[in-house]
Amino acid sequence: MSLIASVSGIRGTIGGRPKDNLTPKDIMDFTLAYGYLLKSKFDKPCIALGRDARLSGAMVSSIVEGTLSSIGIDILNLGLTTTPTIEMAVISNKLNGGVMITASHNPEEWNALKLFNEKGEFISAEEGQKIKELIQKEIISQQFVGVRDLGKLQVDRSSAQEHIDAILSLPYLPIEQIKASKMRIVVDCINSTGAIILPVLLEALNCEYHLINSEPTGIFAHNPEPLEIHLTDLMKACEEFKADLGIAVDPDVDRLAFVDEKGNYFGEEYTLVACADYLLDVKLGPVVTNLSSSRALADLAQSKGQQCHFSAVGEVHVVRKMKETHAVIGGEGNGGVILPDLHYGRDALIGIVLVMANLVKKKLSLSALKESYSKYFMNKDKIILPEKVDYESLISFLMNKYRDQKLNIEDGLKIDFESSWVHLRKSNTEPIIRIYAEAKDINSAQKLVDQIKQDVNSFLT
Repeated sequence: MSLIASVSGIRGTIGGRPKDNLTPKDIMDFTLAYGYLLKSKFDKPCIALGRDARLSGAMVSSIVEGTLSSIGIDILNLGLTTTPTIEMAVISNKLNGGVMITASHNPEEWNALKLFNEKGEFISAEEGQKIKELIQKEIISQQFVGVRDLGKLQVDRSSAQEHIDAILSLPYLPIEQIKASKMRIVVDCINSTGAIILPVLLEALNCEYHLINSEPTGIFAHNPEPLEIHLTDLMKACEEFKADLGIAVDPDVDRLAFVDEKGNYFGEEYTLVACADYLLDVKLGPVVTNLSSSRALADLAQSKGQQCHFSAVGEVHVVRKMKETHAVIGGEGNGGVILPDLHYGRDALIGIVLVMANLVKKKLSLSALKESYSKYFMNKDKIILPEKVDYESLISFLMNKYRDQKLNIEDGLKIDFESSWVHLRKSNTEPIIRIYAEAKDINSAQKLVDQIKQDVNSFLT
């Protein structure tokens, strides 16, 4: 498996050979390059460091910590934490960057370095390219500091509570009303850091809650991507607990999916829709999502007289578009919610509170809330990307075939039909081509995916 470097970070599978997998040498090289990028911008950099609970996390963290110290960079170590907490810690402590060690939704054999700038946001594509150049020039291994100049380490024990306090202090959230509702909640913590921070949030909101997969062992109880097929235990637990709401997060708690009071999957595509629904009632403005996300958000925005803008896939692209359009909320259809009033990063915790706010203000159940939104069905599939495939020629081939439709090539190829669309693009996190399709019924969405897969296979053969 090759290492993958993108706007989503640098990731790979643990073990194997350098440059083919995420080995100690690769971790050190990328960390050094990131460190020297920071040192080119700041006199005495200090960064936030944290990890999710996956099995390789402690090993990777120790390499990152030691490497940064060896070139004189100070570290505020949050230990087991979440990606949004790292992002907020960078901002609140006025740090120069951050590293979150997590492979997000990838299985346990994967790990990654998510790299952040001084704004607590993903580094830009340009900065990522500089890191690659530093590694290729092999100059980064030649400059280390003396013993009196080693970076200092400080252990952080307050950032998680500060993250939650910042959410609860947002003036337009009906916190007292949520507390008074005493919601019954079931949470699938996927045996990672959601098990640490979500109970603190739910207790602050006066919820009665039940956790499953609740020990942060890093041994994931199921595939960690919060999709319906992986959440059968949560759906069953919601029925048994007579819950008002079921919550599923990924290992680093930046993606969010819900299960309703009937034990039915709410759909990660509707997480952002439900959050934007509440926010646009209290704060008008544009919304942003990516090209692979549901049209339901655009329909919602239009119903409230607001614009919906689309960006390339990837948090950094969504954030850039949000800033360009002065969006009041944004995110991705994978359950990622970004609220600029808090910070420019996907954050499952604020997503949870926004949905709770929507439920108590509208006095609706989650299932009734979904009935109020446009109904679309999405099919998400993928094709393994052969190493030598000419990706650009593939896109040109498909563009020619569908030249009579509305085409968007900002990120791969999106083909818009009258009541449906299909989007295919190279993944930022895996060596695959993702194929997403949406239509008014699931069979039509499936047919679109099947047709595109057939088209791709005909090109490859």
